This record gives sequence, structure tokens and C-alpha cells, in this order.
Amino acid sequence: MIERDHPTLSVGRQCRLLSLSRSSFYYRPAGETELNLDLMRLIDEQFLETRFYGVRQMARHLRSSRDRGPSGAA
Repeated sequence: MIERDHPTLSVGRQCRLLSLSRSSFYYRPAGETELNLDLMRLIDEQFLETRFYGVRQMARHLRSSRDRGPSGAA
């Protein structure tokens, strides 16, 4: 959509024509941390087993999982 090496239109001009801020054009998402990916995986696994869990029950489950450690034993 925007050509960095356009012969006559600068990147700034192309962004203005598209009503796009130049910073949005250069923005690159940072991605998720390993901790967030692990938490999302745990939430997904638990949700498949207990779809009726609400926010409070899911938070309680995550805390108890953390307290048991990686092996799952207390």
C-alpha cells in the first residue's frame, strides 16, 4: 500500500493521503512474553475443561496452579 522508495511521493505524503499517521506506518508490535503465552495456554486448557468458570474461579485456579509448581505437586 505504501511504497518506501516511491520516486515522487515521500512516505509522509503517502501516509497523509491515506489518513494514516506516520508512526502507525513504522510501528512494529513487540509480541507476547513467554509468561503471557504460558498463562494463555493454562487458561485455554482449563476453559476447555470448565467452561462455567468465571473470572474469580479462573484466577483462583491459576493461583493454585502456580502454588503447586511446574510439576503440579504441592
